[in-house]
Amino acid sequence: MSLAPIVTALSTVLGRDDVAFAADCVGAAAEETVAGLGDGGVALLENLRFHPGEEANDPDFAAALAALGELYVNDAFAVSHRAHASVAAIARLMPAAAGRLMQGELDNLTAALETPARPLAVIVGGAKISTKLELLGNLVARSDVLMIGGGMANTFLHALGIPVGGSLCERDMAETARAILARAEAEKCEILLPSDAVVATEVRPGAPSEAVQVKSVGEDRMILDIGPETVEALGLRLQGCATLVWNGPLGCFEVPPFDAGTNGVAGQAAALTRAGRLRSVAGGGDTVAALAHAGVLDDFSYVSTAGGAFLEWLEGKTLPGVKALEDAG
Repeated sequence: MSLAPIVTALSTVLGRDDVAFAADCVGAAAEETVAGLGDGGVALLENLRFHPGEEANDPDFAAALAALGELYVNDAFAVSHRAHASVAAIARLMPAAAGRLMQGELDNLTAALETPARPLAVIVGGAKISTKLELLGNLVARSDVLMIGGGMANTFLHALGIPVGGSLCERDMAETARAILARAEAEKCEILLPSDAVVATEVRPGAPSEAVQVKSVGEDRMILDIGPETVEALGLRLQGCATLVWNGPLGCFEVPPFDAGTNGVAGQAAALTRAGRLRSVAGGGDTVAALAHAGVLDDFSYVSTAGGAFLEWLEGKTLPGVKALEDAG
């Protein structure tokens, strides 16, 4: 867990061979390393997580960190959903600012979700509704159209009385799914669920598969991707939108041929973005991996570096690291 190996990478990025390393992030080792820096010198401190005070957001630990410098810059949006000492407490002890990466995240996410050009489309995929309840609840109130894919779409289909065979499905979440659909209707948010699906009896590369209407999924089959009809429908709907926020793959993209749905929609979103017709923002670890797999990562307007922080932002939560910077002025 030591950051010592990072010195070489940091030196390469900065183009210098004199990056110092402190064997601790507070105390004598850190103080001596910082004191020994010349003008323009750079030091990397050891991993904060070796100290319980980091995750405890301990004010004394934060004060020990603050004593090492004169200005605090948070450039880590990806951890700013955590109320930790190096993220939240320290920003209240010294002059604090956002770094350029943090600024880019906040500017793009604000433009995409809080002040978007409309219509605003949101794609939500992934395995389970239970992990994205707050996200779905927030998005139906903010978006104009919500496109649902991945395993969670199966739960919605089941909630509507459509048999999904042996597919991943949270049957105990059916009532919750129906409540989300009802809220979407009340909020005038259009919900798009798959009309067809790619099904198979096993998940492995090159497994025999076929596209069928969702109402025709056999008992022994699993839904592993959205079908071509759904890919086309989502692409057509995106043509009428101005902003897209994407979180979660639409199928088992890691296992061909069940990557075709995600690849197809991603390609259409990328084309609209390149044409200047769509502002596209994506985030979340699986989402970034899926877009990279589809070869369109660089074609989106913005791809967030964050996982949990991106999700909490979509859920409408206040991020402690961002709040601390805002309070610092």
